[in-house]
Amino acid sequence: MTDDVQDKKEQIRTIESEMKRAFIDYSMSVIMSRALPDIRDGLKPVHRRILYAMYDMGLTHEKPYKKSARVVGETLGKYHPHGDQAVYDAMVRMAQDFSLRYPLIDGQGNFGSIDGDSQAAMRYTEVRMSKMAKLMLEDIEKDTVEWRDNFDGTLKEPVMLPSKFPNLLVNGSSGIAVGMATNMAPHNLSEVVDGVIAVIDNPDISVADLMNIIQGPDFPTGGIIYGKGGVLNAYTYGKGLVRVRAKTHIEEGDKKKIIVTELPYQVNKANLLMNIAELVKNKKIEGISDLRDESDREGMRIVIELKRDAIEDVVLNQLFTHTDMQSTFGILNLAIVDGEPRVLGLKEIIEHYILYRVEVIKRRTTYDLNKARDKIHILEGFMIALENIDEVIKIIRSSKTVDDAKQRLMQRFSFSEKQVKAILDMRLQKLTGMEIENVKRDYDETKQLIQQLEELLSSKENILNEIKKELLEIKEQFGDPRRTEIVEGEIDLEIEDLIPVQDVVVTITNSGYIKRIPCETYRTQRRGGKGLIGMETKEEDVVVDSFVTSTHDYIMFFTNHGKAFWLKGYRIPEGGRHSKGKAIINLLPRLEEGEYVETAIPVHEFDDEHYLVFATRNGIIKKTVLSAYSNIRVNGVKAVKLDEDDELISTKLSDGKQTIMLATANGQACRFHETEVRPMGRVARGVIGIRLAKGDKVVSMAVVGEEGTLLTVTENGYGKRSFISEYRKTHRGSKGVKTIITNERNGKVIWVKEVKDDEEIMLTSKNGMIVRIPVKDVRIQGRNTMGVRLMRLNEGDKVVSVAKIVENSEEENNTQG
Repeated sequence: MTDDVQDKKEQIRTIESEMKRAFIDYSMSVIMSRALPDIRDGLKPVHRRILYAMYDMGLTHEKPYKKSARVVGETLGKYHPHGDQAVYDAMVRMAQDFSLRYPLIDGQGNFGSIDGDSQAAMRYTEVRMSKMAKLMLEDIEKDTVEWRDNFDGTLKEPVMLPSKFPNLLVNGSSGIAVGMATNMAPHNLSEVVDGVIAVIDNPDISVADLMNIIQGPDFPTGGIIYGKGGVLNAYTYGKGLVRVRAKTHIEEGDKKKIIVTELPYQVNKANLLMNIAELVKNKKIEGISDLRDESDREGMRIVIELKRDAIEDVVLNQLFTHTDMQSTFGILNLAIVDGEPRVLGLKEIIEHYILYRVEVIKRRTTYDLNKARDKIHILEGFMIALENIDEVIKIIRSSKTVDDAKQRLMQRFSFSEKQVKAILDMRLQKLTGMEIENVKRDYDETKQLIQQLEELLSSKENILNEIKKELLEIKEQFGDPRRTEIVEGEIDLEIEDLIPVQDVVVTITNSGYIKRIPCETYRTQRRGGKGLIGMETKEEDVVVDSFVTSTHDYIMFFTNHGKAFWLKGYRIPEGGRHSKGKAIINLLPRLEEGEYVETAIPVHEFDDEHYLVFATRNGIIKKTVLSAYSNIRVNGVKAVKLDEDDELISTKLSDGKQTIMLATANGQACRFHETEVRPMGRVARGVIGIRLAKGDKVVSMAVVGEEGTLLTVTENGYGKRSFISEYRKTHRGSKGVKTIITNERNGKVIWVKEVKDDEEIMLTSKNGMIVRIPVKDVRIQGRNTMGVRLMRLNEGDKVVSVAKIVENSEEENNTQG
């Protein structure tokens, strides 16, 4: 008998097959249990167990710190039977603000540095969960996730964390398994939230459009990403190479200095400095006289002092070529999906996160609903008992035992077991009048809660809206500006190749919101058709500019500080007919205080046949060939040189053969041919366009024809129309002629433009009053007249802005196209 059992236990296997089996088991263990993050909460098992152990210890962000050694011991003893140093290293990384974009652990003590310094021993450092980590575990007690036995079967641990935000995208992950590795980049929380909401709102959104929202990785150490080709590959296929450079600037002085303020992600600063010093010593990099690290608590500052004859751009290029001041981050989006490792694109990662959160919210809501139903069941029993309190007390007092009282109460009032137990446990203070009212109020509130929870569970759309609401709350609380700048280079042609050439209508509102809409959105109508609503805006926020362009054309933006920017048409966010669009200032690099976009102009190509004409507040006019603006840096370029007390008030695109009208606040207008302004360089100051009287200033520039009418508006709400032919042509630099009388009644001129009878204008006052006026209602008068009242103002109020209103009808947009 014993021999038979022994024979069954023994199996003869070759060493080769046994090694294969053992290695496969080991590989799967490393892949599933150690090296790769899960798509749902973005954590590896060790990180998940550390956070849950801290949660179990009550180490939330508002509680006092506790020794790291205690947390490591708790994690090892209960959930993670591996080496203590490995657990501590994993915990330290979650506390490093140069490793995680949004640290999950709040550490106190030495947790290492960007110089590669190692952390202090775990007996010295202290930790607690960060606010972001608490969001990872929120609602875990509400049966939102699956649970499993720990390694010795004595405790339960969560299979996953509820993860209220997409941690995998926000903090990224890296790890080496067996035969595979993952290297996922961190991202900006605000952009990721907007991206998730965009996928919820439009499940068919393309990766190219998603990249207009999630622009690219956002590393905790900042830096500059050059080109989006690698980002596009990573977001489309799950793999891509991203080129990252240090952020630098030049400081002038006796000797020029290159100042490095940000490094590429995961670059060791101390090693970088040693490498630069070695390269200078070996004469592989020339032009550097001194190198020092002036970094402090305020931030990083590496000073590279140059020799007097050194050219800073040449030295920078050497540094980028030979050192880690330029590095490549290889993105590989490999994560565990349904128990298997998979490479995923950006949209797939977001879709899996949305599916997971839908399940979490379903489970949480079901849990809350069951609790609320249990509660209202008890409250119903309380209310019956309180309504019949004398009889209830009589039954209880006359009962010999508790069980007897239970049975008699259940028989008399049809109470359930739970209800009668709660009634017998009820304290005497519940019998006061105020407590009775509290029970009724509690009942009504619980009933309302049940209705809300049932409504939430009634459709997937409601759950998706709940996800959006929660994400927006997180964005409001934790969202911050992007740290990593993205510079678009030649590599970006790959993105453009994926975007079809499409005619679009670009609209700009009075409040500075912009969007693009495909031209086919507007079907052609017969003359007199009603048209379509092009945008839902507030009364005071109307479309003031509209033009047809292409997704591959350029749109130039000019600010009052004389700077120029351009974006490709596809970079303008696409919106529906009813959407508001996006603020222009959010599409451009950070503007200076008091700087705003004055003009937007569509450009098909930067040729030598067209010109940009600029007018300034002090009467300066400048004309520059359009091709001079073909290479605009990401931070914009100087479009016109301005005097200290001057600003740009208007920019026009011209073929060089137009008639220009400059109008001043004191009511002068100078009309002259554009040929009187010779072309100048991009950074030139310009020439005198109109000679101003003392205290006068230019308020408008208009390109006018020979026919038509000119509308003049003053600050006190008066205005008039006059035939353009009444304004005799003078020469550039003249004082011009009167366009309206500026006296005490009228005040100063604020706006002059050529108008048509079928247009409308909108006047806005300092106190926020708004009026819309059809142009045809403004009487045509002689040039040197007083005008008529256009807007009735309260005492002390002034008109501060005037805009021509563009009606986005179908007919108009198709005509322009």
